[in-house]
Amino acid sequence: MKVAHLTATFPPYRGGMGNVAAQLAWMYSLHHEVTVFTPRYRGVISSRDVPAYRVEWLKSPIKYGNAAWLPQLLWRLRSFDLVYLHYPFYGAHLAVLLACSFWQKKLIIHYHMDSLSPGFKGFIFEFNRRFIFPMLVKRADIIIGASLDYLEHSQISPFYTANPKKFREIPFWVDTGKFHPADNVLTGEIIVLFVGGLDQAHYFKGFENLLYAMKTVIMKCSKAILLRVVGSGDLLGFYQKLASELDIADHVEFLGKADGETLVRAYQEANFLVLPSINQGEAFGLVLLEAMSSGKPVIASNLPGVRSVFHDGKEGLVAGIGDTEELAEKILLLAENDELRSRMGWCARQRVLKKYQAGIVEQELKALWRQLLEK
Repeated sequence: MKVAHLTATFPPYRGGMGNVAAQLAWMYSLHHEVTVFTPRYRGVISSRDVPAYRVEWLKSPIKYGNAAWLPQLLWRLRSFDLVYLHYPFYGAHLAVLLACSFWQKKLIIHYHMDSLSPGFKGFIFEFNRRFIFPMLVKRADIIIGASLDYLEHSQISPFYTANPKKFREIPFWVDTGKFHPADNVLTGEIIVLFVGGLDQAHYFKGFENLLYAMKTVIMKCSKAILLRVVGSGDLLGFYQKLASELDIADHVEFLGKADGETLVRAYQEANFLVLPSINQGEAFGLVLLEAMSSGKPVIASNLPGVRSVFHDGKEGLVAGIGDTEELAEKILLLAENDELRSRMGWCARQRVLKKYQAGIVEQELKALWRQLLEK
């Protein structure tokens, strides 16, 4: 079967949706012929081959952020049996709708997250949600989400309620061989880890709230404590200035971008990870899996999808959305309690091994493929 994967972002640029698209393209390539279509970014060539599948970076006459108008998809998708759309992908989704309808292609929509934004961009999102997206959902054969919890509480929930048989939960997975616990990692202080983009596109990560919470934590914690930040972006200077204004700059370490062994080591050296996201622009949180696979407990906001990655009180702790006081309390609880961190970290690793490994997801996808072929 020839499969076309369409995604707005794709490695070598680190990003949640792009990394998931790469994961799934690799998984599909184990059994099918796969081509990934994504907008051409500055500094990359138009196409390349990787060991498992082909990547086509398409030139777009109109681009805005991750959105890109790609009318050529209307005819480029003609030779494929299955179209796998990573949504949202503005500028491509209409071409996908037309191509799948005209050429009678099977369509899977992977619904990653709600589209949320103020101002004119928000108006565009709302127009799409009301007039174009319903047609796309109706045309889709199957709609996948990382968690049913998110689908039930997101902008797609009316469609889920009306036709739940069309929806499937296929969780993300993590390389448990790469992200693993390490022995004898001693830093002499409690290290709180944040991993995420520090740019306007990732405002929903809520990093500003974490800085405010850390001010309280630093004042009250009986131990030396450090917030270590992995990520970069156009708001880095703003966050560095805020840390100085809060008088916590000596307790915040900005590492910049980290990949490969540097990222693995960051998880291993941390005592726990915090994901303080503020809205449903965050639908799952791959960083939670990376931390849990590394044997670390996590703290995350009480958001649909995110809260279902782990059990509150067993592998981590849930904090109120945007509640910096509660966030500080949860950070203090883990920082002050060595036994609790150790127990939660062990449980976190076990949960990943039981639910979030590639082989488990592969079996679920195989069942989905069989269903599609029977249609």
